[in-house]
Formats: sequence, C-alpha cells, structure tokens
Amino acid sequence: MSRKYTNILLTVIAVLLVVVVLLMENSGVTETAYAGQGEDKAAQKENGMQLGNFSVSLAVKDIAASRAFYEKLGFIAAHGDQAQNWLVMKKGDVKIGLFQGIFEKNILTFNPGWDSEGNALPTYTDIREIQRQLKAKGMTFTMEADEKSTGPASFMLVDPDGNPILFDQFI
Repeated sequence: MSRKYTNILLTVIAVLLVVVVLLMENSGVTETAYAGQGEDKAAQKENGMQLGNFSVSLAVKDIAASRAFYEKLGFIAAHGDQAQNWLVMKKGDVKIGLFQGIFEKNILTFNPGWDSEGNALPTYTDIREIQRQLKAKGMTFTMEADEKSTGPASFMLVDPDGNPILFDQFI
C-alpha cells in the first residue's frame, strides 16, 4: 500500500475513533467509565471496581499533524509535552492521547485513582485489586502489575478483537 493511501487510511481511522468517542460522550456512555461520575453508589458497590479516568491513546505517526487535526475538531492540549512525543487532547470530558513512537497500536486506557480531570480521587479501587478481580474472572494479561507493590503500577490485557487495554495507575 502506498504512503498516500496509508495516510488516508490512518486519517479515516482517526476520524472514526473521534466520531465514536463523541457519540459515546453525547449518549452518556463515557460517564460510566469515570469513577464517581454517572455510576451510582449501588452499582459501584455491586461491581467492586472503579476504573477511573478513561481515554483513547492513539499511536500517531506525526504528533504535530495529529495535534493540528484534533484542534480543528475543538480539542485542546491538556497534558503532556509535544517535544517528548506525547500529548493528551481534551474536549469536554473526552480525552484522546497522542503518542508518537511510544505505542505500536491504539490503546484504550483507564487510570484508576483519577477523575476525568486527572485529579486524585479520595477513594478508588487500587489497580492491584482490579487485577485480582479480573484474574478471578478468568482474564488473561499481556502485562501484570506486581501485586506485592504499592503506588503507581499498570497492567494490560487484550480484548477479543485484539485491542490493547491499559490500566495505568499514577498514584
């Protein structure tokens, strides 16, 4: 496939991801991904897992071009450092991470312990507890958090369609 068609295909995929995220935001679906936002206390107690902040992390080829593209859609740079090849773009509660040369594939990302603004939550489900609960449900991991550790940690799994899902706790 020529470079021109590859770039067109990547642009189409990026636009489709944005459309899906915006549709999810408008339908209220994304609110259930945010701990303490949209998920009532009874549901949190029942499922026992607060997944925290949610974002889509995109593996981009040219971070400057991607930033300009998403800015045209109304996103603003909220976190990160373009010089280090990563930015988190924000539009309302929707977050899209742009990562050049850091990830091989696009990733769904949950940040236990953070709200949608990246602020520490007063209470949350620790990443190691989420990992234990998912193991108990038979989930298979491609990367695991050290369950004997405390503080920041991460683990990763892959959904049935090959989409990587990163659980990344910073606190």
